[in-house]
Amino acid sequence: MANGGPVEHGYPHLETVRAAVTALYRRLSYDTIQTFATSVAPVDVAFCDTDDLHLGTQRVARELVRHYRLPDARMIVGFREMEHAAHIELAAGPEYFVELNDRFRTHRRDIGAALAHEIMHVYLHRLDLSFPGTRDNEILTDTATTYLGAGWLLLDAFREDAVTSQKLGYLTPEEFGYVLAKRALLFGEDPSTWFTSAQAYEAYTRGMAQARRDEQQPPLTAAGWTGRRRYARDRRHAQDRGQAAGSGTAYAFTPDGRGPLRVSFPCPTCHQRIRVPVRGRVRARCALCRTVLECDT
Repeated sequence: MANGGPVEHGYPHLETVRAAVTALYRRLSYDTIQTFATSVAPVDVAFCDTDDLHLGTQRVARELVRHYRLPDARMIVGFREMEHAAHIELAAGPEYFVELNDRFRTHRRDIGAALAHEIMHVYLHRLDLSFPGTRDNEILTDTATTYLGAGWLLLDAFREDAVTSQKLGYLTPEEFGYVLAKRALLFGEDPSTWFTSAQAYEAYTRGMAQARRDEQQPPLTAAGWTGRRRYARDRRHAQDRGQAAGSGTAYAFTPDGRGPLRVSFPCPTCHQRIRVPVRGRVRARCALCRTVLECDT
């Protein structure tokens, strides 16, 4: 939790975020992810100053347990002084003990954001899905929270001005915006109307621009002129000299002794790599997320 300190911006964890999206599809499957097409509604996690602190916190926790489809999980929530926003003890269940930073006693509108992250730890624990190392595992948790419909709360908790700042989670605001945009593009959802933080809306806008760029990389037909020209040059070098591709490109060429040259590239939806023959216009379907891609190889 950044509380008054500097907030990191940009996309320093982008590769781990993309790996987390791929891991979700592999562990959950396309069909299960489709069951999360509806995000947590603002009215269901709203928390005003007149609400009883403990009863309101339990109500929000129950709503998030319902959203994550954890019907036999019970959250016991308390408050104490700590450095981080929250902490949860991961045990066998069905009861889980969540501790929230005392700060949330007076910043109640952000309780849903803190709980969304901590209860996602339970969801991933039950899936037996984790990344090695605390940092990467927390990035996985933030990514899963956002991609499965509750992470807009974490982005909305981001507020920053000339003298104060607040941010929850391990992703930067722009990375939260990126994952949220990926979700919005997948389900045709517009979360921008839910933001109460102007800074969150700006981060979402920047994240959407980054997500759109994923859909405009060669060999996809939506690639721009500059990308197409570079791709044509790299393809020529691969055909003539056997070079894989230039540095800084997401695609790579590989020879096939039994057929034409092939190119591999990440799916713009789930980031699993797709491999297709180099033979002009090709329609490819990602086996993991079922996205149909128009390519000019």
